[in-house]
Amino acid sequence: MLHALLERLGVAGDARLVAPGSPGAVTVINPTTGEPLAGVRLDDEAAYERAVARADEAFAAWRRVPAPERGQLVRALGDEYRKHKDDLGSLVSLEVGKILQEGLGEVQETIDIADFAVGLSRQLYGLTMPSERASHRLMEQWHPLGPIGVISAFNFPNAVWAWNAMLAAVCGDTVVWKPSLLAPLTAIATNAIAERVARAHGHPGVFGLTIGADDVVGARMTADHRLPLISATGSCRMGRLVGASVAQRFGRCLLELGGNNAAIVDQSADLNLAIPAIVFAAVGTAGQRCTTTRRLIVHESIADEVCTRLVAAYKTIRLGDPLKDGTLVGPLINGRAVEGFLAAVQAAKAQGATLLVGGGKAEVPGLKGNFVQPTILRAPAGNQLPIAREETFAPILYVFTFKTLDQAITMQNGVAQGLSSSIFTDSVRAAETFLSPWGSDCGIANVNAGTSGAEIGGAFGGEKETGGGRESGSDSWKAYMRRQTNTINFGSELKLAQGIRFD
Repeated sequence: MLHALLERLGVAGDARLVAPGSPGAVTVINPTTGEPLAGVRLDDEAAYERAVARADEAFAAWRRVPAPERGQLVRALGDEYRKHKDDLGSLVSLEVGKILQEGLGEVQETIDIADFAVGLSRQLYGLTMPSERASHRLMEQWHPLGPIGVISAFNFPNAVWAWNAMLAAVCGDTVVWKPSLLAPLTAIATNAIAERVARAHGHPGVFGLTIGADDVVGARMTADHRLPLISATGSCRMGRLVGASVAQRFGRCLLELGGNNAAIVDQSADLNLAIPAIVFAAVGTAGQRCTTTRRLIVHESIADEVCTRLVAAYKTIRLGDPLKDGTLVGPLINGRAVEGFLAAVQAAKAQGATLLVGGGKAEVPGLKGNFVQPTILRAPAGNQLPIAREETFAPILYVFTFKTLDQAITMQNGVAQGLSSSIFTDSVRAAETFLSPWGSDCGIANVNAGTSGAEIGGAFGGEKETGGGRESGSDSWKAYMRRQTNTINFGSELKLAQGIRFD
């Protein structure tokens, strides 16, 4: 199946693809079966240097291309991904274990951000401000920033690159992408399509790829003065290293780091709406989204009912091969993730939590992958469970109770991360309080919608240890450009600001 996918995507003969276990290569393991899929040759220092030099050279020409013309290249790229959506979505599912619906949805997200970027290519607006000096005009404009370094994680091996690459391209930047070593096959196919389209439009080198170890490629990227912006998605630990390295050279960072997201369910909530939303947000992608719901904060008057309904729903979840119809949850990415899941469950129970459902490895007939049981753990009243303050990338949902909305919001905000949040309520007062300046402290706050499943039109990102970065929609394009303030004197006299006389 893999060979057929790579053939149709045009990368079966890519020089990076080697036999599993080859020297100087990483072996890609199918998380569903535990078997090797392929080997991918890793870049060394010289290969990295060639990739950045090519992007730097391409930038010199690309920034001269009018933005609407750059948008036409991105339009063609979106169309090409439409043609390959099924194969790319299947490759995502095969390589990282997402169910096919989520794999296809991820590629659709790439197509959507391409459409967004095409429109944006005619809307890179500056400002004109009134000048205090006669016969003067004061204005701002935005210029391309340079080659952009993109470091992505395994859980969204296609879309997160696209959030950055599509916007960077219409802004006049080139891209150097370092994907996760857990998902290099999707990166090879995704970037090959992008580069083919760019070359066909006469602009080779706009999209570049470098696959390598953190100490060889990652460290060089973050320290490289030729990359004025590093956009990095990953753990908070990784973000601290990236942020410190980039800051040393006064570069820019766009960080999308961990999330420890909570959903509040108050006593007025429509549970027929809330329960399926919570289940999807808690177990989608096997809990391996940065926007996964990890903490559920329920009003004490309905906590028993909510837990009963959630447990019943969890018992209907079908685990299995993510490429087969009917599967709702696939495997975790690797054995280390399974160990982290089991350790978190044990810690929660040791800290006083009651296991309601799940809690262990899952047996799937005919498959030897990294399957675990979607799990719910309920904390005793007043017990905040120290383990729940940590982000475990797995389908674990911790349930807490509250008496007042202020208490619930305090509990929600009481973690180091600030990515996504939600409240389920039919109370206008509760909803507006949640969205107020003294409500949720997260970058994303939803009412009667889950914490995951963001649309590309809104800026995506979070506060606190989530890193403060914003990707995708809204005005996120400004991260990929440099602002310039201009003063134009169209008079015949030199006039100084602030009324200064220098006669």
